[in-house]
Amino acid sequence: MANETNTGRTRLSRPLVLQAAVALADEDGLDGFSMRRLAQALGVVPMALYKHMANKDELLDGMVDIVFGEIECPSIDDDWRSAMRRRAISAREALKRHSWAIGMMETRNPGPANLRNHNAVMGCLREAGFSFETAIHAYTVQDAYIYGFALQQSDMSSETPEDFAAEAQRQMVDYAGALADYPHLVEVVGGYVAKAGYDYDSEFLFGLDVILDRLEQLLSQR
Repeated sequence: MANETNTGRTRLSRPLVLQAAVALADEDGLDGFSMRRLAQALGVVPMALYKHMANKDELLDGMVDIVFGEIECPSIDDDWRSAMRRRAISAREALKRHSWAIGMMETRNPGPANLRNHNAVMGCLREAGFSFETAIHAYTVQDAYIYGFALQQSDMSSETPEDFAAEAQRQMVDYAGALADYPHLVEVVGGYVAKAGYDYDSEFLFGLDVILDRLEQLLSQR
């Protein structure tokens, strides 16, 4: 994980510390994350980290900015809808790789990648013709959807449509008595999920396109 000198001692740098911190959080989450744990992973004493990071808060700020750096920035030269769609898909993919970052994307002190991405999104929407106020609404609803979907996905144990179908079939057997009074729920669980499963990708794109369709309507009404 770390570069070493000829003497075998780890040669730290700020990028190296951040990359190691992200890798550790990806593996273990943030519940047990600490500067001491990171130092152990890098093979150094904890005090060595403080030459590159003032404290844990600064470390977390930098980690979140790495996640922002993995999100595609929309270009004002592209069709706004296509650019927003690619950016949303890219953001979800980044949060799938770094689920620990969900809930921190808009709460940490912004770094350069964060600022660059936010500026690019607003620039793309404004250049497309959205009013300032509508552009803010458009940005807010897209991120709320992306972050919310990522959070929901991270809370579910099933990962594939087949996993969901198997779980739905089990629930229809184990909770048959309890579900008897909820016909609409039975229709969803037993009539759909138990047969077709649930596909994260297709469901995410469905919701995203619903949002983009409405934004396109608002733009055309200007």
